[in-house]
Amino acid sequence: MKIRVLGAYGAEGLAQRPSAFLVNDTILIDGGTVGGALASSEQIVIEHALISHSHLDHIAGLAFLTETLALCEAPKPLTISSLEPVVKALRTAVFNDTLWPDFSLLPTPRNPIVKYRTLLEETESPVGDLWVTPVAVNHTVPCSGFVVHDETSGIVYSGDTGPTDALWKAAGRLKTLRAVILECAFPNRMQPLAEVAKHMTPNLIRRELDKLPGDVPVLIYHVKPQFHDEIGEELGEIAGHRISFLEQDRSYAF
Repeated sequence: MKIRVLGAYGAEGLAQRPSAFLVNDTILIDGGTVGGALASSEQIVIEHALISHSHLDHIAGLAFLTETLALCEAPKPLTISSLEPVVKALRTAVFNDTLWPDFSLLPTPRNPIVKYRTLLEETESPVGDLWVTPVAVNHTVPCSGFVVHDETSGIVYSGDTGPTDALWKAAGRLKTLRAVILECAFPNRMQPLAEVAKHMTPNLIRRELDKLPGDVPVLIYHVKPQFHDEIGEELGEIAGHRISFLEQDRSYAF
C-alpha cells in the first residue's frame, strides 16, 4: 500500500496544506487539498474519496477536484464514501448548487461527476483495491476514523478526534497493521481548547498510546501550522522514535 501525503496540516499556511492522503494513486482519504498537490493528470485518475467528516479542512479540495473532472474529456465519476451523516452534510451543505455545483446531477443525472456511497459503521466494505471499515470517533460533528487494508498490510486513520476507544479496539483486530495516522492539533498548554474542540494534544496522545496495539508506529498529522515546533518538542518527550510527524509531499509504503 502506497500513501502519498498531499496535505499534513490542520489548517492552511505558507506551503502547508490541509489534510489529504492519496492511496495507490486512485483513492483519497480526506480531501482538504487536492489541486494544490497534484497535477491535473494525477487528479483525473482518482476514483474514490473516503471522507472522515464535513469540516472544510478535510473537504475543500474536493470542490476543485470535481471541477477538474468536469472539465476533462471522458471523466470517470468520483465516488465519495462516508457514514450517512457525512454524506448528507456534503450533499446538502456543500454540493448543493449554492455553495458549489451539485455534481451528482452534472453533466447529467445518468452520467454524473460525483456519486455518493454510504458506508455502515464498523462494517468492512471494498473501496477500489482496499478494504475499509469506518469507526465513529469523538469529534464535534459526525466523524469516523478508518481501518484500511489491502489484505497484505493496513493502517488506521484517526480522522479528527479527541480521546476515543472503538477505533483502537478495531485497530487491535487488524493483524496486518503497519501504522496509525493520528491527529494532534494543539500543544499541551491549549488542552482546554482541545477538549472543547475534540482534538488531541501530546498529553492526550500519551494516554491514548496504551490503547494502541503493540509498538506500531504513530504518524502525526493535522497539526496547526503555528504550533508545529512546539508540538514536535512535546511529542518528542513522550515516546521516542515511535511517534513522528507525517511529511507533506512524501510517499510512504506499508
